[in-house]
Amino acid sequence: MTLEACLPPALQSPGTTITRIAAGLSGAEVYRVEAAGARYVLKRSAPDEPAADWRRRADIQRAAAAAGVAPPIVHADEERRAVLSAFVEDRSFAAFIMDPRTRPAAIALLGQTLRRVHDLPIPPGATARSPRALLAEVWPPVDASGAAPAFVRDAVHRMLAEEPPADPRALVLSHNDVNPTNLVYDGAAIVLLDWQTAGPMHPFFDLAAISVFLRMDDATCGALLAAHDGAPVDRLPARFAYERRLAAIVCGTSFLWLARAAPPPGAPQTVDATPALIEIYQQLRAGALDVASAAGQWAFGLALIKAGVTG
Repeated sequence: MTLEACLPPALQSPGTTITRIAAGLSGAEVYRVEAAGARYVLKRSAPDEPAADWRRRADIQRAAAAAGVAPPIVHADEERRAVLSAFVEDRSFAAFIMDPRTRPAAIALLGQTLRRVHDLPIPPGATARSPRALLAEVWPPVDASGAAPAFVRDAVHRMLAEEPPADPRALVLSHNDVNPTNLVYDGAAIVLLDWQTAGPMHPFFDLAAISVFLRMDDATCGALLAAHDGAPVDRLPARFAYERRLAAIVCGTSFLWLARAAPPPGAPQTVDATPALIEIYQQLRAGALDVASAAGQWAFGLALIKAGVTG
């Protein structure tokens, strides 16, 4: 099967270029497509993905695009498990939220965008995803590597044993992978990329996950929740604090899982010795660390778990 065959006929021409961008953990492949003076993103799922699962994800992505929270879909090919989306120029959400002059507007826009995601209908047949189940799945191989520090082991065991606080909110359609690399800000709106893991989830999980990655303090988390709910927040709910710890430890352990085959020698063994997320981000920006490498994945994973442990 050629990649050109995944494109609509109008874009299958000698002038079309297709460049690989990345490959996801699920086996999906992502490509940049340039044709007729326009740019697109082609995502091709693993060929053995069940048709029903692919169709359900494509329907979610169509609904999200119609609601303005995902890039517009140009073409979908079920046989080839491929979706072609419009390319959205990124004007840097990081710069938008880090500028003190625009930070309140960025927080408000982020909360409102995630509310629009959560207002999307849950498709029939969609099954709820369990972050704790994912943690239970990725932890044993990390533990077997023998490289995980004791504080990581303790954090994972506590998280697996901890029951979520009772909360009256119903499950919503959640993106389930809200991190800075999946946020694109075009100067006016935010769209989310990579809907691979979207499905029913407690609404706090998306909010808590991005609050961890963006190192939000309690006041900023309150502003994010207020923008999402459209009402003031007097104090952070216990369930939000739980989801925040859960998101940090699940995401951190997932990065350790990626690097488990080659954990770097001399990695920190205590919470105090582990660099904080802000230090890891500084190293990434300086080019001193590469999150695509085992060393970078291990360092990023430890920093996320530290955030979940220390708050």
